[in-house]
Amino acid sequence: MKSNSPVDRMIRIGTLAGKGPKTAEYIRGLIPLGFESFQINFWQTLGDANLKKMAEEVRPLVEKSGTVVSSLGMFGNPLGDKEIDEVTRKGWEATIDAAPDFGCDMVCGFAGRVVNKPVPESIARFKEVFSRLTERAAKKNVRIAFENCPMGGTWETGDWNIAFNPDGWELIFEAVPAKNMGLEWEPCHQMCQLIDPLPQLKEWAHKVFHLHGKDASIYRDVIARHGVTGKVPFVEHRHPGFGDTNWTDVFSILRKAGYQGTVDIEGWHDPVYKDDLEMTGQVHALNYLKHCRGGDYVPAIPGF
Repeated sequence: MKSNSPVDRMIRIGTLAGKGPKTAEYIRGLIPLGFESFQINFWQTLGDANLKKMAEEVRPLVEKSGTVVSSLGMFGNPLGDKEIDEVTRKGWEATIDAAPDFGCDMVCGFAGRVVNKPVPESIARFKEVFSRLTERAAKKNVRIAFENCPMGGTWETGDWNIAFNPDGWELIFEAVPAKNMGLEWEPCHQMCQLIDPLPQLKEWAHKVFHLHGKDASIYRDVIARHGVTGKVPFVEHRHPGFGDTNWTDVFSILRKAGYQGTVDIEGWHDPVYKDDLEMTGQVHALNYLKHCRGGDYVPAIPGF
């Protein structure tokens, strides 16, 4: 999704809006709050959603409001050998085929994992699955981006995703050197691994296709007393504006790298702004991120 509109030049700020058959209704409620883009996400299956019907409902809404669908999301384990994993793979194919109907050019999700094996032992399977999917996507001018979430996994074992840190990224991009394959990045998942996210973003920004707007708070006092594997959580996921990340620096790094895309807030994780405060937290994050990106676009004075 590339455009020369003023909003796109400022990097759009949006949110996740995957609500199955009610997605269009949900987006209709989000637009007046000031969100500028929407990722429509699915968990493991498309469920009751009809992508053709959904696109027909959603596209007029976003076109009329000047907002966009940034991407579709298909989250599951596309490398697995269970029946549900085959459904996830079919979901990847369906969302790749449907993305242009939504006016977007990207499908995001997990890279998958051979369950309970070290990361390198998933690479052959990854190459088998995503060589085919990236080729399918390229024919439709669609990009694929992997979220950097460990999903509780480590280098040695896990259930969902091998694309959670740079060591994994190097392996997958070497295995499938497709230009239309990149990252869906957020600082939160790196901070939860005690990785400093900003130097990482500087190094990897050229492969970042999409951002989730999610932050984290790291509690150094907890680490000092209980460590990182004790009974007291040392880190919590937060809405941007309530966590530790300097998002002004995030936007500066993205601009220097020539990023053209969106930051879509991934809500429903904040331990404070949740339940009846969920949208309060999300709208605060929306306004905070708009400020961090430099405010609204201001055109140059003609002739100067």
